[in-house]
Amino acid sequence: MKRNILLAALSVALLVAGWLGITGLTLLVALVPLLIISENLSDSRRDWWRMCGYAAATFLVWNALTIWWVWIAAPIGPITAGIVGTFYNLVAFMTYHYTAKRAHRALAYTLLVTLWIATEWAYNSADVMTFPWLLLGHGFSGDIWAVQWYEYTGIFGGTLWALVANIAIFEILRHRTTATVVRAGIIVLAPIALSLALYFGYEPSERTTTVSVVQPNVPCYEDEREAAGKMDPTENTCRLLASVPRGSSFVVLPESALAYIPGVYSADEEHLERLMPILTLMHGGHLLETKLIVGASTVRYYGDERKTSTAHYSDWYGWYDHYNSALLTNVLGEVEDIYHKGKLVIGVEAVPLKNIFDLFEVDLGGISGQLGWGEKHSVFRNGEVKIGPAICYEGLYGNYFAGFAREGAELMAVISNDGWWGNTPGHRRLFDFCRLRAIESRRAIARSANTGISGFISPRGETIGERMEWDEEGVLTAEVELRDDATLYTRYGDWVARISTLVAVLALLYYMAYRIKRKNHLVD
Repeated sequence: MKRNILLAALSVALLVAGWLGITGLTLLVALVPLLIISENLSDSRRDWWRMCGYAAATFLVWNALTIWWVWIAAPIGPITAGIVGTFYNLVAFMTYHYTAKRAHRALAYTLLVTLWIATEWAYNSADVMTFPWLLLGHGFSGDIWAVQWYEYTGIFGGTLWALVANIAIFEILRHRTTATVVRAGIIVLAPIALSLALYFGYEPSERTTTVSVVQPNVPCYEDEREAAGKMDPTENTCRLLASVPRGSSFVVLPESALAYIPGVYSADEEHLERLMPILTLMHGGHLLETKLIVGASTVRYYGDERKTSTAHYSDWYGWYDHYNSALLTNVLGEVEDIYHKGKLVIGVEAVPLKNIFDLFEVDLGGISGQLGWGEKHSVFRNGEVKIGPAICYEGLYGNYFAGFAREGAELMAVISNDGWWGNTPGHRRLFDFCRLRAIESRRAIARSANTGISGFISPRGETIGERMEWDEEGVLTAEVELRDDATLYTRYGDWVARISTLVAVLALLYYMAYRIKRKNHLVD
C-alpha cells in the first residue's frame, strides 16, 4: 500500500510540473506510476475500487495544486472543476484498467488514449460545465519550442503525444527489450525534432503593423481600489494613453477597462453615444488614425419579450441581457463595432443548470450570474488591418480562438482582467496559453491585462520585446506580423479529438463483441 501511495504521489508531481511553470515534458511519463499500480492489481472488484481510489486521489490533488487560486474569486470554482475534471479522467483510466484485465493490451491502450482525448474534448466543448485548464496539451505551454506542430493538431495533439509516450515508456518496464526502447525513443523524440524544424524554418510575414497595449493596473476589489486611489481610473487611463506613440493602428485596453467608470456599467449597446465623451477623452488629440479596443460591460434591452434564454427581468425596463464586451472606437468617440464574449467563465459569468434555476424562478443576477452569450466572431478593422478581439477566458479554447482567423483576422488582441486572483499562477498560465493559441493559428497576439501580464506574442509563440508583469502599469508598443494564411488547425479545428472520439466508440463496440464471443467460447 505504501508503495502505491508513493507511486500516486510521484504521478501527481509529474503532472503538476507543467502548470507550475517548470516544464510540461514530465507529462510524457506522468501516468507511468499509475499504470504500474494498475499492472500490479488483480481483476477483482475489490482491486478495481482500490485502483479507482488511487487514480481519483491523484487527479484530485493534481487539480487542487494547479487551480486552487480560482478560490480567491469564486470558491465554488475549483471544487466544481476538480470534481468534474477528475470524473472525466477516471472514465478513461478506469476503462483502461478494467479492459487491460479482460482483453488484449492493445485494445486497453487504445481505449485509454481515445477515451481520454474524447472526454477532454467534451470538457472543452461544453457550453457551461467547461474548464479546459488541465487538458494535457496545455501542460506544454512553457515548452513552445517542442510543440510547434500544434499548428497541425492543436492541443489535442499534445494530449495524444503525452498519452502514447506514457504507454511506450511503460512498455519498456514491462518487456525490457531493445525494440521497446527504440519505439519509445521515436515516440518521444520525433515530435520534438519536427517542432524544432518548424521553429527554425519559420518564415516571418513581410506585412506588419504597429500596436500598443495598455496595462492600467486598477485593483479589482473596491477596498483595494480605494486604497490605491483608483476608484475612478479615467485620469490614470488617459495619462497612459497620452504616452502611446503616433502611428499605432490599434491601442488595446483590458477587459473591464470601462467597468469602474460611473454610469458606463449599464451602457446600452444601442445607445453607446453616452460613451462618446469618455472615449473621445481617451483618444486625446494625437491618436487621430488609431482605433481603441476597449473592454466594457454592455446591456441589450428587449422590453416585454424574452428573446434569449439568458435574459433577466426587471420591473423598470423589462427583459435584458448583460454582456462582457469589446468595443472598437475611433477618435470621435464613436463605437464602430462590438464583440460579445462567447466563452463564459463557469460560476461567475455562466450559471450551471440554469434551466433548473429558471424553473423555480431563481435569478442569480447579471454580472455575478448568467451573462449573455456572444453569437459570432467579430473582426475589428482599421483600414486594411484586421484584428480579432478575444476576451480573457477565450484564450483557453483553441478551436474557438482560431475562429477569429477563419473570419479573416490577421492578428489577435486578447483583453483580460487577471487581478481577481491576485499574484498567483493563474495570470502566468493565461499568458502562456496564449502562446499556444499563437502557434495553433500562426497569428501574432497583443495582450492587454488590467493587471497580470501584458505584452506581445509572435506567431511562433515567443514573447516580443518586453512585457509588463504583475502589479505594473504602463504602455508597450511593438511592430507585429500580419498573416492571412490558414494553418491546418485553423481549417479543421479539433480533428484529432473528433477522430479519437470515433475510434473510442468503435473500440468500445469491439470490446463488447469480444466479451460476448469469449463468453460463448468463440475466442480464447
